[in-house]
Amino acid sequence: MVKASGAAAGIAAVGAAAPAVAAGAGTGAFAHPGLLHTRTDLDRMAAKVKAGAAPYTAGFARLTANRHAQSGWQARPQAVVYRGSGTPENYSLLYNDIHAAYQNALRYHVTGESAYADTAVAVLNAWSATLTAVNGSADRFLAAGLYGYQFANAAELVRGHGDFELARFQEMLAKNFGAVSDDFLVRHNGAVVSNYWTNWDLANMACVLATGIFCDDRAQVARAVDYFKHGAGLGSIRNAIPVVYDDEGTDGGGLGEWLEAGRDQGHALLGVGLMGTFCEMAWNQGIDLYGYDDSRFLKGAQYVAKWSLGGQVPFTANTRRKGAVGGWSGSETVTAAAGVDPSMIRPIWAMIANHYTKRRGMSATYVTRIAAKAAPEGGGGDYGPNSGGYDQLGFGTLAFTRDRVSPSPAASGAASASASAPVSGASPSAMGKGDDLAATGSGDVVGWAAATGVTALAGGLLLLRRRGRRAG
Repeated sequence: MVKASGAAAGIAAVGAAAPAVAAGAGTGAFAHPGLLHTRTDLDRMAAKVKAGAAPYTAGFARLTANRHAQSGWQARPQAVVYRGSGTPENYSLLYNDIHAAYQNALRYHVTGESAYADTAVAVLNAWSATLTAVNGSADRFLAAGLYGYQFANAAELVRGHGDFELARFQEMLAKNFGAVSDDFLVRHNGAVVSNYWTNWDLANMACVLATGIFCDDRAQVARAVDYFKHGAGLGSIRNAIPVVYDDEGTDGGGLGEWLEAGRDQGHALLGVGLMGTFCEMAWNQGIDLYGYDDSRFLKGAQYVAKWSLGGQVPFTANTRRKGAVGGWSGSETVTAAAGVDPSMIRPIWAMIANHYTKRRGMSATYVTRIAAKAAPEGGGGDYGPNSGGYDQLGFGTLAFTRDRVSPSPAASGAASASASAPVSGASPSAMGKGDDLAATGSGDVVGWAAATGVTALAGGLLLLRRRGRRAG
């Protein structure tokens, strides 16, 4: 049967304020390194590669073959980065430099060769000394979200380097990326909350979380975690995965319909990768979002994995409002999952598969299968020359392959403790309201409201969801 979405299931509490969530375990600064990679992770990679262990060696070979992972990479910093039609787009310079910094930093931690760390630091310092703004059309929010979380991860790997300008980088990251992403999650560029697809929210959620951890801003981390659980936009988990089919799948855990499966495969894969990134960064600070709401994310990942492999998945029709607040408006209905290309590969699966099957000892048939198909995972520059090939940092075969262990009691305990200790976050930073929206034609946006079923108002989002199963 279909398990109702979080919004529909909570109909008795419609309009109730979402509780605040603690930023993480303990007090004071966050654990560093502690975004996508911890010290234990980095030491594991180095030891496994040195020992010639598979599949780490294959993953490391993908890294060393990438042109971005070469020492001596020359940064091309810009004072203003633009993304979006109608602007002098130059954002490719930014994402190429970020991936060069990340790949060199990662290569340093595996080999211990200082030339790679020095290269990463030089790239990061050049940008923090130069960048003053991220501008453009509505796509500036994608730039802030995607490149903000990636920038933070690259810098986290060299934050202890003697030449790294940490304070300057923190200021640049918080002002030009974190504040912009924070503003998007609050105002959605002046659009109705459901105007923007799931991946827009998730990119900006990842940036807010990563920036908060990197800058030791606990209130910012609390806001990001709270948005994941209770946010009104389509990146919060019950909106990104609105329906769970309990009787689907071979693992007994069911499948969770991924909202953007009604859009197209590429953006659905992007969304899954971003939510996995968000969960991994939170996990490394003692916050368990992978397991939140009965491991809802696993069910969504299983759905997208099965669908991307060419399997049949159920689909419940949905409609979402779009447009500007107080301005033009419309809606769009999707009735079936989009077509897929089973050969489409993105480097997002090793992290997810290893968390659920190795850390937790759970079964994840489709995720495991697609992770094996994608291995060894590469990174930016290995999946085409355009921006979509740089949406994930990648190299999961090297970075996230792990031996099977029991779940960490400390991590679980910290997450449970944090959930019971409310934290009041500061108001998100404000920025000038943009007067443009994304190009949200029929190929860009899906709205909320299925044809029949339960009605609930959660976070200002009208949700009508059919209770009966519907094959996609």
